[in-house]
Amino acid sequence: MAHPTGASELSVDRLGFDRRVRLEFHGSKISSDGGLLLFRELDDVLGLHALSGKHLSDTRTGHNRLHSLIGLLRQSVFGRLAGYEDVNDAKRLALDPVMRQIVGGRAVDQKAASASQMGRFETEVLTTPDNLAALPDMPGHWIDRLHEAVPPKWITLDMDSSVSPTHGEQEGTAWNGHFGCSCYHPLFLFNQHGQLERCKLRPGNVHSADGWEDVLKPVMARYAKRDILRLFRADAAFALPALYATLEAEDYFYAIRLPTNAVLQQRIANLLKRPVGRPPNHVRRLYGEFDYKAGSWDRPRRVLAKVEWHPGELFPRVGFLVTNLPLEPEQVFGFYKAPRRFKWVA
Repeated sequence: MAHPTGASELSVDRLGFDRRVRLEFHGSKISSDGGLLLFRELDDVLGLHALSGKHLSDTRTGHNRLHSLIGLLRQSVFGRLAGYEDVNDAKRLALDPVMRQIVGGRAVDQKAASASQMGRFETEVLTTPDNLAALPDMPGHWIDRLHEAVPPKWITLDMDSSVSPTHGEQEGTAWNGHFGCSCYHPLFLFNQHGQLERCKLRPGNVHSADGWEDVLKPVMARYAKRDILRLFRADAAFALPALYATLEAEDYFYAIRLPTNAVLQQRIANLLKRPVGRPPNHVRRLYGEFDYKAGSWDRPRRVLAKVEWHPGELFPRVGFLVTNLPLEPEQVFGFYKAPRRFKWVA
């Protein structure tokens, strides 16, 4: 061994690097959610979260108030907007530079709310009786603020229920045979732009239309002050005489699907006979209309029928709508199927 004391005695050329090149790590300054900053600017222009802050109460005291109520609300809403489903992601988002800008205040130079802070905000602050009463109105306040800037010429309200699967023993969870799972069964009301007007969280085993008044009537009260055309649509679960009467009293045009029954089919018996001749290679659609009064209705109403004969199918597909729209049947069914593309022609 030439150098028993070690490699330090070796006469090897030293490695030489360009000292102008610097290797640094700035992981805390990188974010994949930069697009949220555009929504944050829009939020500032419209003042949406500032408006919400006027209706929500902050129950925190002392050192628990590291971030403002509006900042925490922004972190909660913008986090969901970016696809983060729960507060567990706040552990990482607290260091995200974009989220820190969104929260604002001391978060810009330090960090946003942690997972524990967000958990307390969503399960303690937002669940006080006053805040629970204010939250359902928040989407309406935001939409009204937008309509102040761009007044609508007409509004279509679209009501439907949905499913929110649950795991465990959450309060209100129940088995729903239609959806085939334990769940909540929330009710939603959207407008033609896909904006949520109002919603209601319900137990999993209630009827699809349960509590429709609590969702629909406050929204109708908001639009009652506007001189605009009002329309409504819903599926057969909402074929309720009380709903028809409410819509008619508030001058709403509506199209609501009716469950098929023998009496309705008898009224269009002529359309249910298989057409004579060789079936075409395209769908053949036939329409009909008549006045109809169910036993629970206070008066007769206009009912439309659509019969579709599809190639290769032995029996037709039949659908019924109850409506007060002064349009041709084909137009009414077009409105019912695709209200966002519907254009009113007076």
